[in-house]
Amino acid sequence: MELRDRVNTALKRAMKDKDAARLSTLRLINAAIKDRDIALRGQGGEQGIGDDEVLGILGKMVKQRQESARVYEEGGRLDLAEREIAETEVIIEFLPKQLSDDEVQAAIAAAVEKTGATSIRDMGKVMGALKADYTGQMDFGAAGAMIKERLAKQG
Repeated sequence: MELRDRVNTALKRAMKDKDAARLSTLRLINAAIKDRDIALRGQGGEQGIGDDEVLGILGKMVKQRQESARVYEEGGRLDLAEREIAETEVIIEFLPKQLSDDEVQAAIAAAVEKTGATSIRDMGKVMGALKADYTGQMDFGAAGAMIKERLAKQG
């Protein structure tokens, strides 16, 4: 089932269950997807975005909420932090299983091998290969640091 369909099915279920918090988060997800669809249409794209882009949107939404929750906790607004965490949990349901650190290291090693990367200058190639294969499954910010470390040792 397409990711967009899974979100819509969950949205309908939340409406039937009268789960206001979950419904609100699912509507935010749908709005983000539709915004991206509209932007794509403006560039001449007739069809909506694919699952890879939806995964990217969901990953970005999770990061935003985690950061907001951290800021709210530091500011003593635990009620708002809890709401952000609850939204994060709903969004994460639609993301693929996150890779462990060992799996990320193995994926980086494979991407370095696949792209023939030999120095930090090749970091973009490696990151592109990882994003093509692992969108939504890893934190690319953390992976970037691991790639730099690996390529610095090689170079």
